Amino acid sequence: MEKGLVHIITGKGKGKTTSAIGQGLRAVGHGLKVYMIQFMKGEFEGKKYGEIKSIKKFRNFKVAQFGSGELVSHYTPSEKDFDLARKGFEHAKEIVDSNKYDMVILDEIWVAVHHNLIDLSEVIGLIKKKPEHVELVLTGRYAPKEAYDYADYISEIKKIKHPYSKGLKARIGIEF
Repeated sequence: MEKGLVHIITGKGKGKTTSAIGQGLRAVGHGLKVYMIQFMKGEFEGKKYGEIKSIKKFRNFKVAQFGSGELVSHYTPSEKDFDLARKGFEHAKEIVDSNKYDMVILDEIWVAVHHNLIDLSEVIGLIKKKPEHVELVLTGRYAPKEAYDYADYISEIKKIKHPYSKGLKARIGIEF
């Protein structure tokens, strides 16, 4: 692959992870190898996310989750939350540096930074040190403006209307 670029997909709207997975599927379709690391996500209400089930059908698209599946309190994250985020970030550094993957997706990394589970300076360090060929996609609400200088693409997904506002719960196959 040519020079790998850096994408930030952020905002309060639905579709950040979906967009990143779409990029990953496009890459796999062209014979590239993709690895997605999900922060803050595990099984939801005892069920696997549908996209994880789908990704596992592709030989060149790997995924690892580092989350308990429970909501993380911004003010009082648990020791388990810190531990999972730290393990996820260490794994991310190994994957990025491995030179085995053409695209690495760090899903919900900005939420982990927002909750102070991962330090922003470490994420910026990872971006700056990534191998030249690696395409790096970082998703999640709250992407800090300080990270914008290190990105080639910045997309903001805006919420205009969402059924959660009317009390509709997450639906299998749509929200997870």
